[in-house]
Amino acid sequence: MSSSVAILSLATCTPPHRISQDQALATARELIGDRFSDFDRLAPVFANAGIAERQLAKPLDWYRSPRSFEERSAAYLDVALDLFVTAARGALDEAGLRAEDVDAIVTISSTGIATPSLEARAMAHLAFRSDVRRVPVFGLGCAGGATGLGLASDLAQARPGTTVLVVTVELCSLALRTDHADKADLISTALFGDGAAACVLRAGAEGFARIVGHGEKTWNDTLDIMGWRTEETGLAVVLNRAIPAFAAREMNQAMTEMLGALGFALSDIDRFICHPGGAKVLDALEQALALDHGALVEERAVLHDHGNMSAPTVLFVLDRYRRRGLPPRSVLNALGPGFTASSLVLECDR
Repeated sequence: MSSSVAILSLATCTPPHRISQDQALATARELIGDRFSDFDRLAPVFANAGIAERQLAKPLDWYRSPRSFEERSAAYLDVALDLFVTAARGALDEAGLRAEDVDAIVTISSTGIATPSLEARAMAHLAFRSDVRRVPVFGLGCAGGATGLGLASDLAQARPGTTVLVVTVELCSLALRTDHADKADLISTALFGDGAAACVLRAGAEGFARIVGHGEKTWNDTLDIMGWRTEETGLAVVLNRAIPAFAAREMNQAMTEMLGALGFALSDIDRFICHPGGAKVLDALEQALALDHGALVEERAVLHDHGNMSAPTVLFVLDRYRRRGLPPRSVLNALGPGFTASSLVLECDR
């Protein structure tokens, strides 16, 4: 890259409705236990997920009633917009900027449909300029936090001096199905939560880290590993149990290839900052990247406190590591539907 792009700020937020993992298990048993014959056999996934509590878009009672696609969409538009505005304000305030200073907005969200998109709706609450460039992106799933930063860095680098705001919002809980639940629904009920994160980027500026390169790898014939399936009531999760084994088998070579294309080797990296897709996924990544077991400590902490929030989650992890103090060179990595690995190389002056 001809010049690096600075991450000036980072803000995170979650909705106010909290649920413990014990509550999640009890509610899942109440709502789908009688409809899913393997419930008792698979119920230990709640205890093994490494999650203590999560935050949900709506109060727990809202999920106890069947919801139409229209109701889910209305909830998404309401809550996602509120989280977008909160996260964006937090990132702008930390950067010492105003909404009118933003030249481009990258919005990452795959858990609901908004047309006009969230950043356009946010203009009623934040004073973005009328000529701000809007880049809404759908379909990245859990990889969205990393890929969104990469896209935002390209926009910032293309026009030096441009201020780019990237916001990712996911409301995974709105996909809960109670009518004909399957294994993927049970696992997602044990794993996913809701949240948002935002960053401000600018080329050639001073920030807490610099993006000096990014890359992706998408594997052929892996569309069935992760994603959405559309149904009458909305989006239903596709989640393959093979993800941890796939990560353990493939990620070393994938990371080697991505870093090699940027002029780095695995040995050049001081810290891997990973999306915590689940406890088993973190174990698999530690194995693949030859890390000590338990090395992904802040990843496990975010999973413990929030569950997997899809795209924003890796930015929650980055926030914790930057508060501890980033090493000279890190890799931010996330896995998502495609099946895709997305990585960024971050550098920091200590």
